Amino acid sequence: MENCKCKWFSLTPLLVFLVLYLVTSILVNDFYKVPITVAFAVSSIYAVCTTRGRPLDERIKQFSQGAATPSSMLMIWIFILAGAFAQSAKEMGAVDATVNLTLQFLPESMLLPGLFLSACFISLSIGTSVGTVVALTPMAIGIAGQTGGNLPMIVAIVLGGAFFGDNLSFISDTTIVATQTQHCRMSDKFRVNIRIVLPAALLILGLYVFLGLSLEAPTELKAVEWYKVIPYLVVLITALCGMNVMLVLTIGLALTGLMGISLGCYDFFGWLDAMGKGIIGMGELIIVTLLAGGMLELIRQGGGIDYIIEKLTRRIQGKRGAELTIASLVMLTNVCTANNTIAIMTTGPIAYDIANRFGIDTRKSASLLDTFSCFTQGFLPYGAQMLMAAGLASISPASIIGYLYYPMIMGLFALLSILLRYPRQYS
Repeated sequence: MENCKCKWFSLTPLLVFLVLYLVTSILVNDFYKVPITVAFAVSSIYAVCTTRGRPLDERIKQFSQGAATPSSMLMIWIFILAGAFAQSAKEMGAVDATVNLTLQFLPESMLLPGLFLSACFISLSIGTSVGTVVALTPMAIGIAGQTGGNLPMIVAIVLGGAFFGDNLSFISDTTIVATQTQHCRMSDKFRVNIRIVLPAALLILGLYVFLGLSLEAPTELKAVEWYKVIPYLVVLITALCGMNVMLVLTIGLALTGLMGISLGCYDFFGWLDAMGKGIIGMGELIIVTLLAGGMLELIRQGGGIDYIIEKLTRRIQGKRGAELTIASLVMLTNVCTANNTIAIMTTGPIAYDIANRFGIDTRKSASLLDTFSCFTQGFLPYGAQMLMAAGLASISPASIIGYLYYPMIMGLFALLSILLRYPRQYS
């Protein structure tokens, strides 16, 4: 009984984090008032101070070892390269070129499915749902204004497509964290993930074809600089071919530098400045990765992870129950943190242990972590993506929720993949 109490107590750093971040945010009615780095720093200090049975120096050493595991450091390297690539490509004009290219091919009366496809392609290319929302929401507002369409619904189309790419992109934070915590390759996780969400995307695409038949396309579009999309295409193709993700990002980074300098978008030092901004932009994720890794290592050493798994899996019957447990765990954490990347980072090690115990393919567990976190994030009225879209469109987040058709169907298909055991070869 005493051992059980000790294991439970070792979980209190996680509770400190959730109370500090979630409860405080609710009280002040602002989910971005408490920086997530501060919440993790306080809970990490608490974890070091309250871990029992070891001297302070040893506790700090164990925390540091947990923070700097090979998988954590690999994740940080990927964050650094992804940030440098994304920012240098953006300053080269690749984001604007991608938006213009995809919108250029919209057939008249096919604006809604075209906008959805644009959001899917852009988010898949640039690896960020927030970036896609920022890039496409102004266009969605213009389309709604010119066609008299339903503004909340058209904004919701952008959000749905943004989460499609966020869930699948090789340079998305969620994909990086999901695959690293489950120790599987991104290309393998993509193959599982696409079989779950592609039917959902095609179904919603058909719905938008029907809903958009009465709309007419805008007549004025910017000139397309198609060659600026090349770095994104190279990253997508090389990643799909199974090339090492660090090599993929390095090639993409070098290509943006060569193209950006040769096109006069920036000089050599401007390219270095863009890379620096991108790396700094990943600073919060890097800090959180280190702090979360150290805190979870102390929790693991105290038996907290075993305690959670024991309680969660006590009544699990086979793989379906284990996969439902993984899905529930990441969704609950996502609701508490309002950040799907942090939710995966926090629950990933626990999900990996559950997967090992019940013989779940880690490619499937990585896919479930990513898909259910994106599903949950899509409906959070206090999530960054929803707040950004609603703010740009000057509408209430609540008015958008009812039109989030893709996240709804994505969650349904992810649930069916558990209940019906598909994709079969990964289940």
